[in-house]
Amino acid sequence: MVEIERKFLVLSDAYKQEASAKIRIVQGFLNTDPERTVRVRIKGEQGFLTIKGKGNDTGVSRFEWEKEIAVSEAEALLKIAEPGSIDKFRYEVQVGNHTFEVDEFFGKNEGLIVAEVELNSEDEAFKKPVWLGEEVSGITKYYNSQLSKHPYKSWETR
Repeated sequence: MVEIERKFLVLSDAYKQEASAKIRIVQGFLNTDPERTVRVRIKGEQGFLTIKGKGNDTGVSRFEWEKEIAVSEAEALLKIAEPGSIDKFRYEVQVGNHTFEVDEFFGKNEGLIVAEVELNSEDEAFKKPVWLGEEVSGITKYYNSQLSKHPYKSWETR
């Protein structure tokens, strides 16, 4: 139940040529406390409820629990979510032995594109594609829970 994930900015849309899947995700947060976030998500035709704990010192590892729920339940929970939602397309891109999930945001977060890769350990090596930019792992403002409250378009300096 520990997620080990590194997050990066994306330099170009070259990932789209390499993507094996593209799916729309709409999500909201029932709780955005940094100690524990509770997210409800509709990913394509599936609903999910996810609880994430506070990240470790590096921001790469944290507790994560996720349960699939009916889309109708996810829709009902989204109605009572905190203000601010996330709307994005997720592209899945296989690079070497790893799958990068590239999120292209819309709405108030339009213009932000972030890639994440899940690892088995914090020091696990992985191949970096040419479109991968600056690492932003552990930088709180890039967490979806924070983007829902402080959208990318509102940042003074990007």
